[in-house]
Amino acid sequence: MKQNILGARSNMSSINFTKSAIDAIPLPAKGWEYHRDHKTPGLAIGVGSTGIRTFVLYKRINGVPERVKLGRYPEMTIEQARNKAAELNGQIATGKNPADAKREKRAEMTLDDLFDLYMERYAVPHGLKTVTAMRENFAVYLGKLDAAKKKHGRERVKPDGAVDWSKRQISAITHKEVSKLHHQLGTKTGKTIANRVVELLRAVFNRCKKLKLIDLPNPAEGIEHFKEVERDRFLRGDEIPRFFEALGGETEQNRDYFLLSLLTGARKGNVLSMRWDDIDFNLGHWRVPGEISKNKQPMIIPVTGAAVEILTRRLGATDSVFVFPGVGVTGHMTSPKSAWKRVIAHAELQDIRPHDLRRSLGSWMVNTGASIAIVGGALGHKDSASTRIYARLATDPIKDAMEVASSALMEAGKAKPAQ
Repeated sequence: MKQNILGARSNMSSINFTKSAIDAIPLPAKGWEYHRDHKTPGLAIGVGSTGIRTFVLYKRINGVPERVKLGRYPEMTIEQARNKAAELNGQIATGKNPADAKREKRAEMTLDDLFDLYMERYAVPHGLKTVTAMRENFAVYLGKLDAAKKKHGRERVKPDGAVDWSKRQISAITHKEVSKLHHQLGTKTGKTIANRVVELLRAVFNRCKKLKLIDLPNPAEGIEHFKEVERDRFLRGDEIPRFFEALGGETEQNRDYFLLSLLTGARKGNVLSMRWDDIDFNLGHWRVPGEISKNKQPMIIPVTGAAVEILTRRLGATDSVFVFPGVGVTGHMTSPKSAWKRVIAHAELQDIRPHDLRRSLGSWMVNTGASIAIVGGALGHKDSASTRIYARLATDPIKDAMEVASSALMEAGKAKPAQ
């Protein structure tokens, strides 16, 4: 969006900046739209879909389009914006580039400031589904963890290998330090999270540089990822009875949540935020809206008989719009981590995670004859690569084929050698 605006300023509408004219500018459906001042060269106002209005100066300096933020309307008046734009136009006329001064100032930003800019200018406006996870990972592994925030009566603490760079100037963060952080997290906390933290840091620097918010080398660039082992854990046949027995000791809501996670194979966030309006009992399906789907496309998940029984019982016991209501700001249940720990402890299960319930459905579908394509459709995989793991888990067809071949070999071995 920004590149289009900078590269085609002539496409901006030109209006005479007055309070009534600016207040009357309609909000765009998404992103930002810019309007030039009819009187002052280069002065424009950006209008965001959220209602924010910001004065900026757009100028081509040394052949490069530049944008300098002046201030937010109405805190900055039209007269103040015109005076500031005129001042900067004077500096440009003498060969100076106001954008350079802005970039130099931003180079002294803290990592906390840079992350906030990344979220404000890119992650949130673009509707990234990982916004919540990114905020949490930044606080836990890179920033300041709010120690006053208590969960289940315990103060939160940063894991081994994590750092607090929230107040570090971004110009002082080096490639060597990021590489050391990656190694620390990989050996003390986990290789997967170490890779995710470096990816987050690299994305923040790259995107802010692309948005011309900073002009610094990326300290997270070129760090080789740890090799991650693809998980193939799922509930085996001998574990299912123990798992179901352990669920019997939980509250009805926790039990139903885990069972529906298993029976639908849906992602955790989608099950937690499941709404009654999205369930069609007549057609026997659940529509996951595109706004909350990982692939940003609506998903239709079949609801089988066992799942329908659970949903029907829950429907008569709640008046909430959510299948799993909660008392927090979201209105729905949050991930029951303590309940999960109790269940796997009671069932004596090792190395099993909530996401493995999703994999369990896919694995059992394969081992009961479903094709890999059918499994991918059921789990909402966008490409075949995500479903490839289930080909390895299809042990029953392989075993059957090996059984036939070995039987033939043994029969052949009983035959007398030819003379």
